[in-house]
Amino acid sequence: MNKNFFSNLGLTMRAGKIITGEEMVIQAVRSGEAKLVIVAEDASDNTFKKINDKCSYYGVPLLQTGGREQLGDSIGKEARVAIAVTDAGFARMLMKQ
Repeated sequence: MNKNFFSNLGLTMRAGKIITGEEMVIQAVRSGEAKLVIVAEDASDNTFKKINDKCSYYGVPLLQTGGREQLGDSIGKEARVAIAVTDAGFARMLMKQ
């Protein structure tokens, strides 16, 4: 992914349109709130499978990109393995990159 992707991820966070944390992301997918889910490339196989299965079942797009440190840094938090974008416009912008 390019630098703009992570910059725009930070913009999405500042707009308040991001949910982080594995269980919170899964809950957002179930409720229909998540428009896009991003999982770190260094997430465990079990974590990726659990989130991927939920996204597949509920029809939520999933991207696997960046490391947990890179995802966390881009949103101004500690390392993050899973991020859900809750705004359709931001989700489209991130998927285009």
